[in-house]
Amino acid sequence: MPNTEMDEVDIPIHDTANPALRGWHVFTGVADSPTTALRRAHEVYDTALAAHTAGRASPGKQPDRWGAAGLRPGWELEWPAATAGRWNNRDDFAL
Repeated sequence: MPNTEMDEVDIPIHDTANPALRGWHVFTGVADSPTTALRRAHEVYDTALAAHTAGRASPGKQPDRWGAAGLRPGWELEWPAATAGRWNNRDDFAL
């Protein structure tokens, strides 16, 4: 049976104009391994960035539920520090 559980890729980001401004970009989708999740996150990001650069709309979610939204021009993703694992829905946690 194919994997239908969501995976996530967490990537630190920083503002290239002000590197002290930092944050995270999170991608989610279905993958059969952390390596595949990282690859798919990078692929959908590259595709969305190319569309944005060309003045086109982001292609949106793919059939495996990977997609890139909320691109931040001027912010750089720190791909070497990316981590991948099962999706951690933070809305499920009580504060």
